[in-house]
Amino acid sequence: MRKTLLMIMLSMGTLLHAQQQKECVPIALRCEHLENPLGVDKLNPRLSWQLDDKRQGAKQSAYQILVDRDSTALVKNKSRIWNSGKQSNSDILVQYDGSTLEPQTKYFWRVLVWDKNGKPSTSSIASFETGMMGMQNWKGKWINDKQDIHEQAAPYFRKAFKAAKAIKSARAYIAAAGLYELSINGKRIGDHRLDPMYTRFDKRTLYLVEDVTGQLQQGDNVLAIVLGNGWYNHQALAVWNFDKAPWRDRPTFCLDLRIVYEDGTEETVSSDQTWKTAAGPIRYNNIYTGEHYDARLEMPGWDTAAFDDSEWHAVQYRKPPSANIVSQQMVPIRLVRSYKPKLIKKIDDRTYVFDMGQNMAGVTKIKIAGKAGTVVKIKHGERVQANGRLDQSNIDVYYRGNKDLEPFQTDILTLSGRKMDEFMAKFGYKGFRYVELSSSEPIAVDESAVTAYFMHSDVRPIGQLKTSSSLINGLWEATNNAYLSNLMGYPTDCPQREKNGWTGDGHLAIETAYYNFDGITVYEKWMADHRDEQQENGVLPDIIPTGGWGYGTANGLDWTSTIAIIPWQTYLFYGDAKLLAECYDNIKRYVDYVDGISPNGLTTFGRGDWVPVKSQSNLELTSSVYFYVDATILAAAAKMFGKTGDQQKYERLSQKIKDAINTKFLDTTTGIYSTGTQTELSVPLYWGLVPEAMKAKVAANLNKRVEETNFHLDVGVLGAKALLNALKDNGYGETAYKVAVQDTYPSWGWWIVNGATTLLENWDLQATRDISDNHMMFGEIGGWFFKSIGGILPDPTQAGFKHVLLKPIFPKELKESSISYQSPYGKIVSSWRVNGNKIEYTVEIPANATATFYPPANIRSSGAVQLEAGKYQMDLELK
Repeated sequence: MRKTLLMIMLSMGTLLHAQQQKECVPIALRCEHLENPLGVDKLNPRLSWQLDDKRQGAKQSAYQILVDRDSTALVKNKSRIWNSGKQSNSDILVQYDGSTLEPQTKYFWRVLVWDKNGKPSTSSIASFETGMMGMQNWKGKWINDKQDIHEQAAPYFRKAFKAAKAIKSARAYIAAAGLYELSINGKRIGDHRLDPMYTRFDKRTLYLVEDVTGQLQQGDNVLAIVLGNGWYNHQALAVWNFDKAPWRDRPTFCLDLRIVYEDGTEETVSSDQTWKTAAGPIRYNNIYTGEHYDARLEMPGWDTAAFDDSEWHAVQYRKPPSANIVSQQMVPIRLVRSYKPKLIKKIDDRTYVFDMGQNMAGVTKIKIAGKAGTVVKIKHGERVQANGRLDQSNIDVYYRGNKDLEPFQTDILTLSGRKMDEFMAKFGYKGFRYVELSSSEPIAVDESAVTAYFMHSDVRPIGQLKTSSSLINGLWEATNNAYLSNLMGYPTDCPQREKNGWTGDGHLAIETAYYNFDGITVYEKWMADHRDEQQENGVLPDIIPTGGWGYGTANGLDWTSTIAIIPWQTYLFYGDAKLLAECYDNIKRYVDYVDGISPNGLTTFGRGDWVPVKSQSNLELTSSVYFYVDATILAAAAKMFGKTGDQQKYERLSQKIKDAINTKFLDTTTGIYSTGTQTELSVPLYWGLVPEAMKAKVAANLNKRVEETNFHLDVGVLGAKALLNALKDNGYGETAYKVAVQDTYPSWGWWIVNGATTLLENWDLQATRDISDNHMMFGEIGGWFFKSIGGILPDPTQAGFKHVLLKPIFPKELKESSISYQSPYGKIVSSWRVNGNKIEYTVEIPANATATFYPPANIRSSGAVQLEAGKYQMDLELK
């Protein structure tokens, strides 16, 4: 095979051998896809790593995992907790299989690997720390401030205590229903925002673990917490009935502070009736509308030992919000980027509008001084009116609250009159580009008055794109900005009007998400939300989590197929079948429900091709296609897990659905599905329903439809997912590219040339409904560039990019492209530039992985080329 490989490669160009390095080193050690996590509740956590080995053909021939409580034992390659023994395979994702893990315990681990030549090397030492591992291990009680759901002021809590001895380590375990911010001895703990994440609070409540060793001191200490409503006590009114959630109650928390002293003794300080509570400067907080803050009511030093809390009040016990308190094992929300105003418009001496230059989800920090009692309204939005004032008309349409007392997307600051007041909302976020300050008294402000912070789940960027097309570069950036704006512990549709976890938006953008960001922990959490929300009959709501809204008549397959599609895509991208296994029974219930209401294999259970340009597509066709997709995924999962009976059952069902669709909707004479819209032709092609003998004719018809629109879109969300892929995968990559980079209406590029910094909800800039300016449902475009001009695809038979399928296109209009993706095995590079009649193509395949390169039709070649790990330079001749 090696000789054949070289002959093929040399006929196409030159093979570049990487410089020899000294050894193969295991790197990027992760537990549960996190780096040195705290609070692991799993009995058999997943351990993973990569290989740093640049040598040609680099691979792992064996591994051995060592786990111990004592890191010094691992230095000597010894372990008492788990020694996997030498395993002669190339696995880099392994479940722990040692002694039973104990709660609240730190474990150290390392991995030894043997390279392709059988030479061993060892990783550095990593760690993971277990959490409570069950409600029975909590010592604290759930407490609140005795107020009910109607009280608007946020409750503050404090507990003074003494640490009698020198402290070795300390961990704070905090569970909350609502949101919390913890401080110790006057210092805020951590940099997370909006903890804990939104869940179905009456079924699953999350807790976090904080290492607070450095914040405690021998002697006097104070634990301090302020609680926010979050989604737990939604006071403002909107059409989704957040205020009617069955779990709704006053925010509450439970805390254990576990201290280990230098002498080996332990002490736990817990939430109980010795805590005290009071109201403070946060007079109102709602994650959907805003936060009201009265700086005159600030309590300097309230979270320090010197503070006099004699006027504070007693707390009360209350029951836990759920019987399932589990660790929040996912990347946190953070303030990731900051922005200063690009432009300031003074409307009058009381009103200023700031253009931050970027549409985003986040918060603003305000620094302003003025007369005591002056009220400053901080209004956020995506648009401005012709007169320069802020315009919220595109985003406040579903708000049903009191717009005077609790204005939409507006914080209210009452000045102290004593100092330069500084305010940033703790318990909410907005979607905005523009900020309007309006004051009850004249104020003087400059650019230092407002700083905007782009806030989102802090997922690690793993995809990079740079091309010779400024439009492609801009589209990719705008797509990522829209995606991040809509990632707040779960994927949302928009960060302003709704903040809802619309299921369709989530699965339509999942490939774009995974090509660009390491987001598995977010989606594992969201799929747990799905499992919590699924009814016994298998039905799922449109939005997840939900307080009850969304179990209607259109919450069907084209939206709620998230339950199957996202676990499957997670398996393809990460090579990790755990989420698919956890959701298996839920997928089965879902498919069985649809099967029960669709005896002939066809269904209208769905929402359809939402927000199309013009043409309406057949609901029964698109809904039935997603029924087929789910049944096919279920059959594949059954095969993977050795469930032979299920495999056969759902293979028969998927064939039944496929036959029913083609019998009713495919005209075998013309090669047209239904009425032949772009969506009706591309959706069956993309999802694999078109009979092999008919593919060429159907694809030709799709290409013709696109040519008839002069390479413009005529699709809604379902067609936007399928169109470019269906064209590219069936020999019309050039057509797909022309659509992707089209810059006149209707197209993705039309948004960019008109100044959009995120993706929009509607193709039509003059539309009067469905007009959020920060939406992700058309986000397939960002992932498609990786699949097309990058050509980087996972192989379902060797998932997680263990084997890479390289199927790039080289469009005539594009001169240069460089795309890389950090796979579970390491960095994959697919980079090329046009040089005369040749394509100079550079490929990098990470250690322990292989690839197959499939030259596109416009390249002279003798067929597919097999590649082992390494770096390659190919000179490809254009036809």
